Amino acid sequence: MKAAPLIQLHGEEWSLVLERRDGRQPVWRHFGPRVDPGDLPRLEDLRAPAHFSLQGDFAMPLFPVAAEGWFGPPALEAVGEDGRAITLDFDETAVAHDGNALEIELLDGSAGIAVAIAFRPTGGGGLQAQTRIENRSGAPLTLIRLASLVFPLASGMREIVSFRGVYGAEFAECREAMPEHAWIRETRRGLPGHGGPCGCYVMGEATGWHSGFAVALQLAWSGDARLAIERDDEGFWTCAAEAAMQPGELVLGPGASLAAPPVLLALSTAGRNGAMAQMHGAVRERIDWPGGSANPRPVHLNSWEACYFAHDRRRIVELAQAAADIGAERFVLDDGWFKGRNDDRAALGDWNADPEKYPEGLAPLAEEIRAMGLGFGVWVEPEMVNPDSDLHRAQPDWALSLEGRASPTARNQLVLDMRRAEVRDYLFDRIDALLREIPIEYLKWDHNREHMPTGGAEQVRGIYALLDRLRLAHPGVEIESCAAGGGRIDAGIAAYVHRFWTSDNLDAVARVSIQRGFLAFMPPELMGTHVGARPAHSTGRSQPLNFRAAIACQGHFGIELDPRSLSTGDRDELRRWVGFYKRWRPVIHGGRSWLGEGGDGIVWQAQGNERELLLWVVRRDHGSDRRAQPLRLPFADGGHWSVRLLRHAGTTTMMTPRPGAAIAAMREEPAVFTGSWLAHNGLPVPSLSAESALIYHLEKAS
Repeated sequence: MKAAPLIQLHGEEWSLVLERRDGRQPVWRHFGPRVDPGDLPRLEDLRAPAHFSLQGDFAMPLFPVAAEGWFGPPALEAVGEDGRAITLDFDETAVAHDGNALEIELLDGSAGIAVAIAFRPTGGGGLQAQTRIENRSGAPLTLIRLASLVFPLASGMREIVSFRGVYGAEFAECREAMPEHAWIRETRRGLPGHGGPCGCYVMGEATGWHSGFAVALQLAWSGDARLAIERDDEGFWTCAAEAAMQPGELVLGPGASLAAPPVLLALSTAGRNGAMAQMHGAVRERIDWPGGSANPRPVHLNSWEACYFAHDRRRIVELAQAAADIGAERFVLDDGWFKGRNDDRAALGDWNADPEKYPEGLAPLAEEIRAMGLGFGVWVEPEMVNPDSDLHRAQPDWALSLEGRASPTARNQLVLDMRRAEVRDYLFDRIDALLREIPIEYLKWDHNREHMPTGGAEQVRGIYALLDRLRLAHPGVEIESCAAGGGRIDAGIAAYVHRFWTSDNLDAVARVSIQRGFLAFMPPELMGTHVGARPAHSTGRSQPLNFRAAIACQGHFGIELDPRSLSTGDRDELRRWVGFYKRWRPVIHGGRSWLGEGGDGIVWQAQGNERELLLWVVRRDHGSDRRAQPLRLPFADGGHWSVRLLRHAGTTTMMTPRPGAAIAAMREEPAVFTGSWLAHNGLPVPSLSAESALIYHLEKAS
């Protein structure tokens, strides 16, 4: 029997296998754990006819369209200039494969449409896929939808892990069974929203944190998007990821082309943690660091919760000095520095220093702060405008609007139309002037409302174009993506920024789950994590300073309070935590992250590499067991580990009994355990009270 002509691309943990078809586009044979397919029979020789089905073999094509006998979700829908749907039948296929990347071009010569699907491995062992369409006809083509990828999920998948969220409660984990019909995650607010990027994890049978087959994906796109998983009646599922388009928004003229956003994929047999490692590698590859590589992430002090809008030069200088005194390395001047900005009702769009608060402008202030040994950053919200602003009075037509209708405000602001070149030019000129006149090394770039009306996909491309232009003009400036907290965290904007503000909620208990959700898609060095005030401004709850600091050390550490308001003891404690973060950030950042769960409500995470890491053991609420059980650490299997308890953060109450002598001794001298003991029996840990954490240092001894 004739062997199937296969197209293959392999990573360390995964394989993509397609089968060529004469006169038709390739079909999927395998997309999952790494395999050696050998010589396989052709798919049509393996599949018997199915009852009440089309005669002939119509397997799932690489780029599914309805005209090729496919009844599942189409990858492309388009209409011609007569308004009729374009029916595609690809009759030519070209394959370019250099061993490290794969591109397949499909051509419908009759319709004059070419589609190229490109696959390439990413850093960390994952895979990126991207689709490009070109109009080779002589007439315009209107796109209704263009998927970045539509691919099969094996019949053995069990559940979907995704995230939803609202302001202050980002990344709430949702676990759902694989659908009998369809599962859809769609955003229509102009940005990804507080549930994180358009993405999910799909889990196989018996898959958990540390083992089993997991597929993770996220769309590298910062606007409206759609992710759909549908069950096919043949017994498997399909997954389609795409940027959402407004009707009639995207028209390709003759000779024009369009690339859909990339989709980042992770396929691992090492469970969620294995897929997470691949996802982190893919995102890290997209970051354009000043100087080409990430420097140690500096300790921030941000002025927002310390003084909100009520700041003046003297107050800010004193706040900056207090930051320097406890070891901070960067001071960020948040909202309230520009003319007329005494609350959130006015002045967005003008971007000139307030002459009453800063009579000499920001440049002397920045120099004074830099003389303290601090870098200087400022808050901006360029995509927004207040109706009460000089900009809106001069250019009311620059805001997104519907003709003849008033646009609703949110947080007293409107959204600027980033599709317009003159808007982007104005914003570039204003921010460029700030960066040239003032020694600013950091921009906290905020975005505090959803889009109504929508600017569609071109609004997103407009903000990308502005960010790209600013990065080219000022390559040494770092940018933080903030959107009412964590409303715009995705791999699309990651190509232009260097940090994400994870949430405005600085309650440390709430932050535990928010930060774990963030790590599903993004590495820890991009995660803004600050020590907030007590009680937390967002929830009114209070936790000990050391617990707040311990949780903040899991990401890019910062401070969101006025150190002068602390007692002498708390200020000294905060200074020690700043030093702790500086000591351990080379381990915390840039390596692997592992998440896990212990018994009785304990959660843990480890960050580092195969030879050295920090381990957080966290209890958020009271436990119900008399004693804490050993904590199994599957990543530690093999060799011997030296384990030392670095910090106990939280209150010591009657719910936290005095630890046994051996555990207590780990504070002074490391204990050595075999990796197999840690992996299969576990690390002995003491009982913990609510709102407390342990931080261990693990180092490979052999």
